[in-house]
Amino acid sequence: MLGLKHKDATLFLIVAALAVFAPFFMNPFPTDSGLAQFNAGYPDLMQKFVIFGVFAIGFNILFGLTGYLSFGHAAFLGVGSYSCVWMFKLLGYNVIPGILLSVAVSAVFALLIGIISLRRSGIYFSILTLAFAQMSFALAYSVLSNPAFNLTNGETGLQVYSSDPQIFHREGLPDLPHLFGLSMRATSTLDVGPWSFQFNAGYYLCAIIMLASFYLAIRIFRSPFGMMLRAVKSNQQRMNYTGLNSKPYTLAAFVISGMYAGLAGGLLSAVDPLAGAERMQWTASGEVVLMTILGGAGTLIGPILGAGLIKYFENIFSKINDAVLHQWFALLPDGLENAVVAVIHPFVGKGWHLTLGLLFMIVVIFLPGGLVEGGQRLGRALMAARARLRGGGREAKSGAADGQPGTPAE
Repeated sequence: MLGLKHKDATLFLIVAALAVFAPFFMNPFPTDSGLAQFNAGYPDLMQKFVIFGVFAIGFNILFGLTGYLSFGHAAFLGVGSYSCVWMFKLLGYNVIPGILLSVAVSAVFALLIGIISLRRSGIYFSILTLAFAQMSFALAYSVLSNPAFNLTNGETGLQVYSSDPQIFHREGLPDLPHLFGLSMRATSTLDVGPWSFQFNAGYYLCAIIMLASFYLAIRIFRSPFGMMLRAVKSNQQRMNYTGLNSKPYTLAAFVISGMYAGLAGGLLSAVDPLAGAERMQWTASGEVVLMTILGGAGTLIGPILGAGLIKYFENIFSKINDAVLHQWFALLPDGLENAVVAVIHPFVGKGWHLTLGLLFMIVVIFLPGGLVEGGQRLGRALMAARARLRGGGREAKSGAADGQPGTPAE
């Protein structure tokens, strides 16, 4: 299918099914139940799942294949966001020109940074990318917000005003980002008994783009180009000794990864037409590193799982406060209830980062391959248990055939 091998095609279909039916999967609990606070099937959060999935997929092409760890990918995320909003301001709210400009500008920006940063490797490369990202943040936050040529609008953030040209905007089109007239905020609701499911146009546009990005990543992973990138990660020095120049390959991987980040930034502005300098901060770069490692660096589906996990923690797990905890443990005696809440309190609500940090430590120590490795281990354990059960059944049948029920034949 689509030129993919059976295993890759199956994986792609699984990701596609998860994306298409996410409104159902993300709302497992009835709307009026006490567990409804753990539902994640509302448009804003589902959009973040797939957008940051695109971001992590692109980062994984660089880090997972070449081993080059960038701490500056948030710069491309921010550049993509600003580019998209500027297209809204100049041409109109149609998201297609904005997304295309985001990818193009981030590609040029990544090329310029990559040419300099890739002169070094290892920790020096990481520090260089971090320095460029922080310089970009400083430029967006202060220098480029100069009233004489306001490109970023500083700490307020770049947004669309009624005085902007918007050359192609006309009556009848939404005054919000849209796809040829279909508003990105258009949402349909399906009520099934106590469940309520929301289907949002912006989410499905982002999901389709995420699937296309995932498909491209599969093709890159399985291509000769991908094999060259793996060779760089395995032993770049030995590769150079064979006469192969690895720099064009690493630069290409860096630019492709930057384009993915710019695409994610453009999608963020496509669903919410505002771009701020905070998207360029080092914390955003660190977040995509966590996503990739938690999910499984170098795997195909791992970064998507990692992105979903972190965004779930950030938006759902962080909302658990003391009032919720007291509801959970209300059946306990008052003294014991307060003690249990006091123990759990540092790990939820504003302390969700602590829980995420502990989870990250556990994954790094016990599951270096991330959530994907955990799933593979669980699958192997289940297969082994199933094989043992089958073996026990065959032995019982063999013993019964020899007149000794329950004992193996000699």
